[in-house]
Amino acid sequence: MRLMLLISLALTLFALIFPVAASWQSASPAPPEGDPAADSDEPPASPAKDPEADPEPPYYTPGIPQPSGYDSAVTVKLLDGGHITDISLRGYLIGAVAAEVPTDFQPEAIRAQAVALRSYLLRKMADGSSRHPEADICSDSSCCAAWKSFDALREKWGGDFDAKYSVIASAVDSTGGMYLSWEGEPALAVFHSSSAGRTESSGELWNSALPYLVSVPSPETEELVPNFVSSVTVSAGDFAETVTESFPDADFSGDPLEWIEDITPSDSGRLGSVTLGGVTVSGSKLRSLFGLRSTAIEFDVAPDTVTMTCRGYGHGVGMSQYGANIMASGGADFRSILESYYPGTELLVMPDPD
Repeated sequence: MRLMLLISLALTLFALIFPVAASWQSASPAPPEGDPAADSDEPPASPAKDPEADPEPPYYTPGIPQPSGYDSAVTVKLLDGGHITDISLRGYLIGAVAAEVPTDFQPEAIRAQAVALRSYLLRKMADGSSRHPEADICSDSSCCAAWKSFDALREKWGGDFDAKYSVIASAVDSTGGMYLSWEGEPALAVFHSSSAGRTESSGELWNSALPYLVSVPSPETEELVPNFVSSVTVSAGDFAETVTESFPDADFSGDPLEWIEDITPSDSGRLGSVTLGGVTVSGSKLRSLFGLRSTAIEFDVAPDTVTMTCRGYGHGVGMSQYGANIMASGGADFRSILESYYPGTELLVMPDPD
């Protein structure tokens, strides 16, 4: 009898305790494997920031330039698709940075790109352009810099738009108003996709050399940069015809194996000039004639064909975008990246508007 009473009492206690335990377990269930929420492409919500907390380095450290609200207050006249549009400097930079570098680049490399573009634009705004005097800048990368509108970015990124846009906007805003200066003026902070071990000196391409656009080391390799090596092969006849269209005095009547002579490298090791059919042609002109990706050119001449193999992409002057990304992957911040590619410049910040 006593045993039955004890069993009854135990069952009663179990009935009272079990709902409480069950309730406690259901308050914070572990997500099952394959939970749609766990695999969601939506970025997690950012935790609220404590306004009293100390700001994070290196962007809000006393004694160095701090971001400002300058970008949102300045209006840029942008020539895009044959039309001039007034857009905020911030809006322009977001569209330009997004068009110039991928969002999966390292954050510090994207910040470096934002500062370079801001500097470049401020220089263009100060100097004006003979190609489009009515506009500060255009969206043609062969003239100024690439740029994409909000709608074009939404179409390009689709369902990833919010996350990718946030990456670019963060790079622009965290460097708000920051630009590179040389002797008190915004620097012409040009850039290119990738270099072949060293950047090119501006004096090799332009009539006047800028002291902060000199040849400096750059860390790209074939393993680290997509499409780093490219080749163009043309028939010997097409090669001769293409060159003579621009250089009528060139003589290609002899053996094709003797057409290419006197290869002269630039300071960076690119093709400075070459003699083709007895006529001197610059590396940049040869690149233009055959649509080559860079002037880091090597020749392979056969009796019936000419092959031109290139390394890197772009004119090679200023910051290498892939080089900056490699540096950032190794721990460099945007300031040290800019110091490396634009030696002697000073990082300043435009003040907040009144």
